[in-house]
Amino acid sequence: MIICCGEALIDMLPRTSAEGEAAFAPYAGGSVFNTALALGRLGLQTGFFTGLSSDMFGDILREALDKSGVDHSYCATLDLHTTLAFVRLINGQASYAFFDENTAGRMITEAHLPALGAKVEALHFGAISLIPNPCGATFERLMRRESRTRVISLDPNIRPGFITDPASHRARIDRMIAMSDIVKMSDEDLEWFGMADMETAARTWQGQGASLVVFTRGARGAVGFTCDQMVEVEGEKVTVADTVGAGDTFNAGILASLKRDGLLSKSAISTLSADAIGNALKLGARAAAVTVSRPGANPPWANEIGF
Repeated sequence: MIICCGEALIDMLPRTSAEGEAAFAPYAGGSVFNTALALGRLGLQTGFFTGLSSDMFGDILREALDKSGVDHSYCATLDLHTTLAFVRLINGQASYAFFDENTAGRMITEAHLPALGAKVEALHFGAISLIPNPCGATFERLMRRESRTRVISLDPNIRPGFITDPASHRARIDRMIAMSDIVKMSDEDLEWFGMADMETAARTWQGQGASLVVFTRGARGAVGFTCDQMVEVEGEKVTVADTVGAGDTFNAGILASLKRDGLLSKSAISTLSADAIGNALKLGARAAAVTVSRPGANPPWANEIGF
């Protein structure tokens, strides 16, 4: 089982009403939530951990997880509101207005951490859930607790507009990279870290402890680095509806490929072949291409990508 650990929220997406008025419609979302849905739809045994509200929006999130076959029994239920993210799309690129103060997802603490059984092989972390406290510290503690025995995947998914203390967030991400087996970032994330280039960043983070470092480059595909391999794959050619959930789906493709090929272990990831890296990147790109081809974060099902 792979457990995705991070935010679940309601994306209020722009729509036009029947009367032609501008409106917003609620959709289940969140970066790590999207990765969980994508893994579940690809047929992998998938769990999800966050704080879920007891309100009506929390029910929407649970229903979405159920429909994609994701086990949310690991989640804590809190009598607080659900995080809302109002989305603005300009030329397919998303920007957000975020309402997260004192919400169920934000207020989880170490006391809410789930017990994990032997069937859990890997945990995936990332995105805005790592920025504020107490939830950011809670996810970091969970990673520290589990990192010696389970595969750890991390996608920082940097959102500069949400980061009020860049030095503190950078320190947290550095600590989490050192505990991770897989680190995935976009080329835009790399700019925030101020690294000279992808290879310099990969070698730096591998020196801290990561085994596989992947960079996505939108339509230009992706690059994966291990200590002795560099593998590039081209992007899939599609008509882009929007980019919401693209990187999240890519994460699921990497993990699904490694699981399918019997490589979802700490030892296997430390010695991946060029073919194994290429397979993971190609599946990530293929899955993400479906997501960007339709509005919102709507990852593909296994039969849509021949998985």
